[in-house]
Amino acid sequence: MTISLDSSQTIHPLATHDHQKCVNQALTTAEHLCVERGVQLTSIRHQVLSLIWESHKAVKAYDLLDRLKPLQQSAKPATIYRALDFLIEQGLIHRVESLNAFVGCRCSGHQHEQLLLICKHCQEVEERTATKVMQSLSEEFAQARFVAHSKAIEIHGICEKCKGISGD
Repeated sequence: MTISLDSSQTIHPLATHDHQKCVNQALTTAEHLCVERGVQLTSIRHQVLSLIWESHKAVKAYDLLDRLKPLQQSAKPATIYRALDFLIEQGLIHRVESLNAFVGCRCSGHQHEQLLLICKHCQEVEERTATKVMQSLSEEFAQARFVAHSKAIEIHGICEKCKGISGD
């Protein structure tokens, strides 16, 4: 998986994208980062992360619980939420606030702000670095003497793949 920090390029997989390779790379990156940081990627955390990476669509916590139950019969909502909190803290996933759902982070190796493009038809979420947009926001914050703790922008629309299908 090639990740570009140039805001003019996408970091979302293309139609010719090998998703299994993407999943494997995300899980390997997560494992390495956790070892490097001295934190544990427990079996349940790994399973939740794997479930999130099954697609590039945002997934809700209770859907994760339903999919985890066959693997971990004792899983409860708290199990999922603890795993999600850990994965967010480690920068391995993003919370998509407007959908109350979660998506895998394609730039887990470094801290970053994100622009999330959410397709209203296929529900896929494209993560972009949008460095120029984020820089402009930082300048606005500085002028307002406002200290931002995190920046995430969510835009809902129609992706290129669905544009021809939807007629929008």
